[in-house]
Amino acid sequence: MSPTSDNALSVPGAAANQASLPRRHVLKGALGGFAAMGLSGFGLSACGGSDSVLVASPATLSSVEFLGMAAPTTDLLRADSYTSASVKLSYSDATSKTQALAYNTIFKTGDTLKNGNANIIAGAYYDINGNPIIDNSVPASAEPFYSDCPDGNALIALANPTVPGVTGNTLFLVTQYEYKTRDNAGVSMYGKLPSPISITTLDQDKTTGALTAVKHFNVDTKPVHGLWITCASSLSPWNTYLSSEEYEPDAVNIATNTMFQAFSLNLFGSTTAANPYHYAHVPEVTVLPDGSATIVKHYCLGRVARELVEVCPDNKTVLMGDDGTNTGLFMFIADKEKDLSAGTLYVAKWTQTSATVGGAATLSWIKMGHASSDYVKGLADSLTASDIVTVSVTDPALAIPADTSFTKIAFNGKTEWVKFAPGKELAAAFLETHRYAAFLGASMEFSKMEGVALNRKDKVAYIAISYIQKSMSDAVGDIQVGVINAGATYELQLAAAQQDSAGATIGSDWVPTVMAAVPALVGEDLVAPDAVGNTANVDKIANADNLKFSEKLRTLFIGEDSGQHVNNFVWAYNVDSKKLSRIQSVPAGGEATGLEVVDNLNGFAYILGNFQHPGDWGAIHAVIKTGVEPLVNAKWNNRKSSAIGYISGVPVL
Repeated sequence: MSPTSDNALSVPGAAANQASLPRRHVLKGALGGFAAMGLSGFGLSACGGSDSVLVASPATLSSVEFLGMAAPTTDLLRADSYTSASVKLSYSDATSKTQALAYNTIFKTGDTLKNGNANIIAGAYYDINGNPIIDNSVPASAEPFYSDCPDGNALIALANPTVPGVTGNTLFLVTQYEYKTRDNAGVSMYGKLPSPISITTLDQDKTTGALTAVKHFNVDTKPVHGLWITCASSLSPWNTYLSSEEYEPDAVNIATNTMFQAFSLNLFGSTTAANPYHYAHVPEVTVLPDGSATIVKHYCLGRVARELVEVCPDNKTVLMGDDGTNTGLFMFIADKEKDLSAGTLYVAKWTQTSATVGGAATLSWIKMGHASSDYVKGLADSLTASDIVTVSVTDPALAIPADTSFTKIAFNGKTEWVKFAPGKELAAAFLETHRYAAFLGASMEFSKMEGVALNRKDKVAYIAISYIQKSMSDAVGDIQVGVINAGATYELQLAAAQQDSAGATIGSDWVPTVMAAVPALVGEDLVAPDAVGNTANVDKIANADNLKFSEKLRTLFIGEDSGQHVNNFVWAYNVDSKKLSRIQSVPAGGEATGLEVVDNLNGFAYILGNFQHPGDWGAIHAVIKTGVEPLVNAKWNNRKSSAIGYISGVPVL
């Protein structure tokens, strides 16, 4: 601001003929307005005394618009994680301003961070006793394994943090690491290592909002038997971190699952020590003031290919994605608020109303069962698959003698015939969830159901179907829509006073009742690749995965996991204006992960974001690979490192 005289200031947004005010009064009003708004406007009120003047109300922020960026056009950009997007702020007095967004790396996997006097490798893997797991695949370059695939993030503030060495505000970043793409010899390590979760104490600069790592702590997962393939995550309304375990190990066929055997060997030192029923549940992490954490695992939300869970405002209703083929839409309703240790599990039935543009349907709900986590954990400890279900891959009704007691189902892209043991219905519901849901008649036909986000004001949820194909697009069952390899994001209308298939009232006001693809968020497959290799329209979302919604910005943020875009992107979609804007690009071959939107922490807003497996080359990269590969190798440690970071420049409302 520029003073109009030695003792007065000009106030933006006030009338042109405003009075000149004594400097001390204007500053008092200005400081109060800044603190209240977190923006560049402020209000004044009468301060008392003969020299006080009441000034007209200032301009207020009327809209926020993300101004998107082009897809990368150079090798340097294709090898980087960056944004050149901006955001436009419009005010009630018809003025506006535009500010640039920026991507900031907090740390990279493989970096050495501090936990007090100890050095910690970010994203490193540990066995059940806390010993680092070593990559000996190339003896001359043996080193601890560390992930190139960071995924779920959450930024947490606590009332009385006690971590030393912070000069600004203390925040805690929880990050989980989904898997390791390959060892030093180039052999796939997918699913073979126990997934770590870290707590990074951050120093938030009080002036700029910049985030700097101060302490890095690895959560001890021994109390929950370790973790397997932790994918996306969410922050609970009660300020805990809700993790995930994606792709449940099939207990029926566990003896031939060499990936799970390698996981067991790396975690426990034995190929048979890990119990498949201990995985594919919901871990919950509670961060402590000293930057450490505790962890529990909830066994009563169903054992599915869970991408993540999203808790509704009642603090009881939980919606979740189920990633894979022949998966379902599941809902859990806890017995008590802010407590996921017991409740009722439901699965949806899709009644199709449209087959075009991704399709639409009404939804009804089948109750699968009610149980506590402790009860299901006891079943997991004591039962094997053969105690719960008998599975045949050929029709027992055609055998001699015929056995008609089996039920035909679709499971993981294949046909099975199943028969459940009498008296084991709860074990079936919570430990053999996919098979039992199909047996009950649920619509187990979704393909690659990924992220879930909630728009509380409009009472709708969003869910990403990354690839609409296979079980969604065949001529069998409830879901029969056209193939869209680039996928779509769907909107789910939520309502109260719903009944389950048995006629019992569902105890939630947040039950999905209608599901339909959002036209602007439907991908577009190309007939032939474009000039750089994209097989889906580069100016539309392809293969949506991570979803997060900002209530303040009225914007849905979408991160891609696409095998059809040469570079994957993060997008912003305003649900009121329907405008879609590309706001970030990640390195070629990488996936945009770790999406989390923070509307206001100490006056600053952030869009958290990581990426996975840079330079994971596919056929679509043939045009650009020669130029980009050496840049990716140089910038991301020969494809072994990925970034954990955030977009700054986001306005605070």
